[in-house]
Amino acid sequence: MAMKPSAKDRPDNEASAEELQDEALESMNFEEVESAEAAELAAEKDRVLRLKADMENLRARTSRELADQQRYAAMPLIRDLLPVVDNIERAIDAAVKSGEATSLLEGFKLVHQQLLTALEQHHCKPMAALGEAFDPNLHAAILQQPSDEFPAQHVAHVAQVGYLLHDRVVRPAQVIISTGPADGP
Repeated sequence: MAMKPSAKDRPDNEASAEELQDEALESMNFEEVESAEAAELAAEKDRVLRLKADMENLRARTSRELADQQRYAAMPLIRDLLPVVDNIERAIDAAVKSGEATSLLEGFKLVHQQLLTALEQHHCKPMAALGEAFDPNLHAAILQQPSDEFPAQHVAHVAQVGYLLHDRVVRPAQVIISTGPADGP
């Protein structure tokens, strides 16, 4: 096996050309490695930024969902209380029509008002419906009938009051819709 002559054994021109070639190869390898490492670092930075953005989005969405859940947590309780309010209203109407038991009537009115006040403190309010344009998001039509008092597609009578919790419908109002004035005989 023939050994390569070392740089000392070769003339200066040959030695320096070979050394330059070796240095060039080393610098090319170093530049390639450096370039690959820079690309890998950039990809990792991008991945970290994306993960950070995903975490921020998740945190914001979770916060919104929690706030929404807290805001409407009373919905089941309010749904359970509304039939009580309805029955008190019916008892008041019956007492008014019969004209008897004025103290009972006053007591019922007081309890009714207290219940409505308690509901309003929890952001639950009855919705105005009489005379309003029919909105299927707020009203449940139970009947249509002619009315000289209300235009067509407007609420002519409220059979059961609807309620809102903040901006959500707890229960739609059950209403009778006007078909407009009754036609002549």
